[in-house]
Amino acid sequence: MQILKEHAKPYARDIMFSIIAVVIMAVASLWQPRLLQQVMKAIIADDQNKVVAYGFQLLFLALIGLVAGVINTIFASKVSQAIAADIRAHEYKKIQSFSFGNIEKFSAGNLVVRMTNDVNQVQQLIMMILQSLTRIPILFVGAFILALITLPRLWWIVILMVVLIFVSSQVIFKQMGKFFSKIQTLIDKTNTLAKENLQGVRVVKSFNQEKNETNRFTDNSNELTRVNTTVGYLFSTMMPMFMLISYVAIGTAIWFVGRDVVKHPNDLVAIASFTSYLMQIFFAIMIGGMMATFASRGFVSLRRIKEILDTTPDLTYAQDAPDRDLNGNISFKNVSFTYPGDTKPALKNVSFDIEAGEMIGIVGATGSGKTTLAQLIPRLYDPTEGVVAVGGVDLKAVNEKSLRAAVSFVLQKAILFSGTIAANLRQGKKDANEKDFQKAVEIAQAAEFVNRYEDNFDHIVEERSANFSGGQKQRLSIARGVVGSPKILILDDSTSALDARSEKLVQEALDQELKGTTTIVIAEKISSVIHANRILVMDEGKVVGIGAHHELLETSPVYAEIYQTQKAKGAE
Repeated sequence: MQILKEHAKPYARDIMFSIIAVVIMAVASLWQPRLLQQVMKAIIADDQNKVVAYGFQLLFLALIGLVAGVINTIFASKVSQAIAADIRAHEYKKIQSFSFGNIEKFSAGNLVVRMTNDVNQVQQLIMMILQSLTRIPILFVGAFILALITLPRLWWIVILMVVLIFVSSQVIFKQMGKFFSKIQTLIDKTNTLAKENLQGVRVVKSFNQEKNETNRFTDNSNELTRVNTTVGYLFSTMMPMFMLISYVAIGTAIWFVGRDVVKHPNDLVAIASFTSYLMQIFFAIMIGGMMATFASRGFVSLRRIKEILDTTPDLTYAQDAPDRDLNGNISFKNVSFTYPGDTKPALKNVSFDIEAGEMIGIVGATGSGKTTLAQLIPRLYDPTEGVVAVGGVDLKAVNEKSLRAAVSFVLQKAILFSGTIAANLRQGKKDANEKDFQKAVEIAQAAEFVNRYEDNFDHIVEERSANFSGGQKQRLSIARGVVGSPKILILDDSTSALDARSEKLVQEALDQELKGTTTIVIAEKISSVIHANRILVMDEGKVVGIGAHHELLETSPVYAEIYQTQKAKGAE
């Protein structure tokens, strides 16, 4: 509830109006049977003037209740929508601060559900609180007291009905409550299965896995259906049970009034109001129970959202660190790193120094730690042990703005966001202009297709960049990486989708246009880094060799083996 309290403060006035309206609506509902009793007395007394007067009062009371109900709905809807939007924005902002480790812990599909379905559940919870859950206690207490006042001698019927409904509702609601957490978990899984299937649709079709994927999704969907159906069955038994109890109570009250009408003639006038209050008590308990059950689902969602908001990012930046103009020097001192949840270290006691302006190649077998090492430079992860420094400063003492201005990372898997080419390039430099764009696409060898578009840099990038080939996406990713003229540029096998000619042109452009930039090239092919100033050779998380190409051929057996293997494949 702390989340709701924090986000409700800006809307205190609207909440107050909503509560006032619901109180008026509840009081109007409670007072109608009292007026009806007066109408009955006037009819028995044959006093037409009073009948008309009380009739107008009933109409006026109904009008007040109607207007109050409309006002309550307007403000409740406004508040619930606004608070839900604020929570969703807060949650999204929090997720943006997460490290890679945090996101891997929750998974992307799970986070999407928590920002959509769970927030929608909270929105419904707020709506219920401002409408039903505020109104129900007033109706219950008011109807209970007025029923006892209306026919005091039948007090025991009221008490018995309340006890029976409460006991039966608790049994049913307790059974229902345990299913809601399971429903949210199954929705998470359904979302993840659908997301994975759509993202990997080419793999699914290539390996003829449509039937298997359909079966996986169907099994999860059937389980979700089964749980929802079970909840529906419990609801279906609840209503008849409550109705039976309330009608037996009303029937018992009428029987006692009819039996003793001679002794208590005034009870005949009061019985209609008394039964109305019994029905109000019944509906208050029933609707209150249903709302409480649905609210429990909302509270489950609140707890899931709170898990996100309470999560401390694994990686934080020093808030009081001054802005720095970092140069391209890089230093690793006894660096080791283990991924969260793993026991085997990905890097072991790595140490080396890189001078500003150098081109450094990193090679090694798959899983040797090349990408892991590169990810520590832009501080996507913090080392488990040791120090990573850029510009002579420990990264833990550098603020995020300074680090992002100095280091640019181009991933192997080129990811472009829907929008325009310009919008994607501006992710690399917020205030980049068309001149910056042109220089960047020329370096990345993307100008040849970008300049063919009539709308040039305003050309649309479709969802998942489906209107670009793999090579085009990689070139645009490289352009995004170089548009800000970074001091350090990391290329993580970022030219793997390019042909040999395009790759060579990109490397030449980088050498000419970014002479002062420290360039780190991670590559599977030695030919991609053969002209680097120095090459780091990785094997099982360790740097087992460092030097120029011709030096490593003589001093590093691992490098020589990779080179000979690739050379042999090339000869074939």
